[in-house]
Amino acid sequence: MKLLKQLVKIGIIGCLLVILGIVGLYGYAKMTPKLSIKSANAIAMYDSENNLFFQGSGSKEWIPLSKISPNLINATISTEDKKFYQHHGFDFLRIIKALYVNIVSGSKKQGASTISQQYAKNLFLDFDKTWSRKLEEMWLTIQLEVHYSKDDILEGYLNTINYGHGMYGIENASKFYFNKSASDLTLAEAAMLTGIPKSPANYSPLVNYELAKSRQEMILRQMYRNQYITEEELNQALNEELVFVGEKSEINLNTVMYYQDAVIRELKSIKSIPESFLDTGGLKIFTNLDMNAQTILEQKMKDNLQDSELEVASVMMDPKTGKVIALIGGKDYSKSQFNRAVQSKRQVGSTMKPFLYYAALENGFTSSTTFMSQETTFTFANNQTYSPQNYGGTYGDKPISLATAIAYSDNIYAVKTHMFLGEDTLVDFARRVGITADLQAVPSLPLGTAEINIMEMASGYAAFANEGHLVKAHLISRVEDLAGNVLYERKLENEQILSRSLTFILNELLTSTYDSAFIDYNYPTAINIAAKLTHKYALKSGTTDTDHWSIGYNKDILTAVWIGYDDSRDLEVSDYKYSRNIWADTMEAYLKDQPDAWYEQPSDVVGVLVNPITGKPAVESDTKKKIMYYLRGTEPNGTETAFDEILDEENKIQ
Repeated sequence: MKLLKQLVKIGIIGCLLVILGIVGLYGYAKMTPKLSIKSANAIAMYDSENNLFFQGSGSKEWIPLSKISPNLINATISTEDKKFYQHHGFDFLRIIKALYVNIVSGSKKQGASTISQQYAKNLFLDFDKTWSRKLEEMWLTIQLEVHYSKDDILEGYLNTINYGHGMYGIENASKFYFNKSASDLTLAEAAMLTGIPKSPANYSPLVNYELAKSRQEMILRQMYRNQYITEEELNQALNEELVFVGEKSEINLNTVMYYQDAVIRELKSIKSIPESFLDTGGLKIFTNLDMNAQTILEQKMKDNLQDSELEVASVMMDPKTGKVIALIGGKDYSKSQFNRAVQSKRQVGSTMKPFLYYAALENGFTSSTTFMSQETTFTFANNQTYSPQNYGGTYGDKPISLATAIAYSDNIYAVKTHMFLGEDTLVDFARRVGITADLQAVPSLPLGTAEINIMEMASGYAAFANEGHLVKAHLISRVEDLAGNVLYERKLENEQILSRSLTFILNELLTSTYDSAFIDYNYPTAINIAAKLTHKYALKSGTTDTDHWSIGYNKDILTAVWIGYDDSRDLEVSDYKYSRNIWADTMEAYLKDQPDAWYEQPSDVVGVLVNPITGKPAVESDTKKKIMYYLRGTEPNGTETAFDEILDEENKIQ
C-alpha cells in the first residue's frame, strides 16, 4: 500500500511537471518573433531545361479563408482534424489512440497529425523522419498556435497543401481540376479535392478515378456522420457527375519529391544563402534534374520491384561534372518520406574493392598480379586471427590474377591485397576520392563492412569514370532570388587527383564482372546481366547479408543502385538480382541508340594477350585468351613472383 501511494505521488508530480513544461513552452513561444507564413510560397525548382517542376510549399494564388468554399473547409476539418478548433496544436487523445492501434497492428495504420502539425511540416519544405526534425516541427506548431488564429492556420494549410500534378494550394487545384475558383466548389467537388492530399500519386482522379471516387464517398459519409451535411446533400453529392479539365502530368511527382527533398537538404548546406531565405522562401532553384533520366530510372525501378517489399535508393550522375540528373530515395514517397539516397548509410560490400585495387595499381600491382585463391587465416601480432570467406565457399585453390579477383569478387584476394598494402592505405585512398564516412583500418574494410551513403559512393566512383578527376555529386546548379539576383552558382570541381593511365586500366578491369572470358572455376558476378548489355561499362556489385549494390559507368553516365530493407533484415539470394537488373535496364534505356562512350587508351598503356585467369602471357594451348592492359614496361613475362611469398615472409597469413 505504501509503495502504491508513492507511485501515485510520483505520477501526480510527473504529470504536473509535464503540464508546467507545456505551459512554459507555449509561454516562451509567445515571446518569440512572429513567423511570416505567407512568404513561404515563393520557392520554385527548375530542371536542367529550366522547366518548373516544383512550386515551393505554397500556392502562387494565396486566397483568404473567406474566399474558400465552406464545403471544402468542412470536408477538410471533418476528414483531417475534427477537433481543430478545440485543441492547441496537438490532439493528445488521438495520439494515444493512434499509438495503441499501431502497436496492436504492428504497423503504422493510423496517423495523429493535426492540421496545425501538417501545416508546420509544409512550411519546413522537407520531410525528414529524424527526431530532431520532429521536435522542430512540434516547436513550429506551437509557434503557429500562439501567434496565429485558427482561421489563419487553416488558411495557410489550404494554401500550401499538395493537391497533385504540381498544384499547391486550393485555388490552383480548383482551377486545375474544375476550372473554377475555390469559392465556387460544389460539395462533391470539394470532397474530391479533400481526398487528394493524403496521397496525390494515388488519389488524384486523373491517375486513378475509381480509387479517388471511393475516397470521395468515404469523406462525404464522414461529413454526414459529423453532421456537416444532411442526408439529402449526401445523396446528391454522391450522384453528382464530375467533369475534370486538368490533364495528367507526365512527371511522377510522387518520386520526384525525393529529388526535391534532396535539393532542400543541399540548399541548407550552402552557406552563401541567407538563412532568412530558407525560412521565408523567395528562391528560384535551378537543378540538374533530367526528366528523361528520372522517368527511366523510376520506370525501371518499378518494373523490377513491383512485387517486392525491398526498398531502393539510386543516383544517376554525369561523372564529368558531378551533376545528379536523377535520384530515387525509395519506392513510394506517399508511403515513406525517408530519403535513402541522402539520409541512409549502408554497408557497401564489395563495391569498396575498386578503391583498394586502384591503390594497389599505384603500389606496383598489375592486371596480372596473383594471389592464391584458397581458404586463408590471417594472423596478427597479438595472435588474433581473421578468416574471411568467399561467397558460396568457392575457391580456385590456385594463383589467380587481379582481373580474375575482380571478376569473381574474391574476398581472399582483397584481404591479402589490403594486408600487403597496409590497412591505412585503403582509408587514405577513400578520403582522396571524397569518402567522408567513418572508416576503420581493419582487415574487413575491403569487404565493405563500413556504412557509406550512396551519394558519396557515386562521387568516389566518378573519379574513375572521369579519368582521375575529382567531382562531387550535387543537385543544384544555381540559386536566384525572386528578382533574378544570383545568390549561388556551382563552380565546376575537376581536380586531377588520379592517374589517367591507371584509371583506364582499372576501368578495363571492371569490365571483367560480366565477361564470359572469365568463366572458369567460378562465374563473374554480373554474368547474368551480360546479355542485356549493348554498351561497354565498368561495373562492380557489392553484397552483404543486408544490402546489395550495383555501381557502374562509362564516360557519359554513372548509375548507383542500392536495395535492402529499412529494418536491415537479411536478404534472400533471389534478392541480389534486383540491383543489377535495375542498373542494367536503366543504363541501357538511357543510352539507347547512343554510341559507346568508352575511354581512349593512353599512350603509356599497352594491351597484351594473356590468359585472364592466370594473368600470364597467352600460349597456343590456352582456351581462355583476353587482351588486358598494363603500364608500358610492366607487361607480364610469366616469371613474376607470387605476392603470397611476400605476405608469408611477413607472417601475415597461414
